[in-house]
Amino acid sequence: MTSHDEVPRVVSAGREIAAGPGEIFEFIADPAQQPRWDGNENLAGAPDGQRVRRAGEVFLMTLTNGDVRENHVVEFAESRCIAWKPAEPGQEPPGHLWRWDLEQVGVSHAGHLHLRLDPADRREPLPAGPRDYT
Repeated sequence: MTSHDEVPRVVSAGREIAAGPGEIFEFIADPAQQPRWDGNENLAGAPDGQRVRRAGEVFLMTLTNGDVRENHVVEFAESRCIAWKPAEPGQEPPGHLWRWDLEQVGVSHAGHLHLRLDPADRREPLPAGPRDYT
């Protein structure tokens, strides 16, 4: 099997969380909160005041090794969807996509879906440019 024949690398997880989508979304849309909940354990921190409000924004994140990433927001719908592509400062994103979709499941619960698409496989559709959803 050649690299062109490999199965796309898409990682996804769904979970029902005892909180509404808006409450959960506040943690995701505020980069300063991300090191508190992100399971990668490679995020050191992000400056306060970068709460994402629309597609096209860029927020900074410092990794535990001291490197900084510019995260280009490519999809956004308040309390429903946010997606970004990380890049080295001043560079175009190589294609990695981090995306969260939230939906109301019950009166006080939200479904949580987190996807990461691998840029090595261009068969998976990635957003062509920033998109805000209303």
